[in-house]
Amino acid sequence: MTHTSFSDIAIVSCGTLTLELNHLKEAGFLDARQILFTTPGLHERPKELERQLVKRVERAKEKASKVIVVYGGKFCYVNGDEPTRTMKSIIEELGPEVVRIQATHCMDMLASEGERKSIAQEMAGGEKVWWMTPGWIKFRHDVFNGWDKGLANENFPRHTGGAIVLDGIGYMDRYMAEQPEDLLEYSDWMGIPIQPYPITLDRIKSLLSEQAAALS
Repeated sequence: MTHTSFSDIAIVSCGTLTLELNHLKEAGFLDARQILFTTPGLHERPKELERQLVKRVERAKEKASKVIVVYGGKFCYVNGDEPTRTMKSIIEELGPEVVRIQATHCMDMLASEGERKSIAQEMAGGEKVWWMTPGWIKFRHDVFNGWDKGLANENFPRHTGGAIVLDGIGYMDRYMAEQPEDLLEYSDWMGIPIQPYPITLDRIKSLLSEQAAALS
């Protein structure tokens, strides 16, 4: 992959992807002028998501004229009070120098739909899977803020293929070695097994590079 410079760009991302973006920064790929994060898990609170996103972009513009937003589209922002208001309209209102990476949600940023189908076939025999990223493990209490066991029982067990964590940073190996009891408790709360699946970060790197090129 040809290296793209982000030196004149700021990044505003959902906090769920803090681990991956900081990894790319430390690896020297993401040389952005600034990286700002919203609170993880705001897809459950669209008004707060919009408030934080707009505020972070305004802060980012103080450092760089170009901004890439790392948020999904229809799955990350659903406004029940204003159904016609979408992530696309929010980004458009922020100006022509603000763009969003083209993915539906954080899992899609790490593995495409086709890749996820292949992984589900390999790991779960094609059964329905609840997809997660390492951020859904680390920031569990933000992502599932307000969820109780009853809500968990309504949502997770229908995913008969269990939960699969798309891990491009080796987080799950460390987590399972250092906090095995926490993982067991999390799995018990969900009512399904949690399995890691190692991936590369090539897809998110490509998605970021596409938007950097669009801004140049």
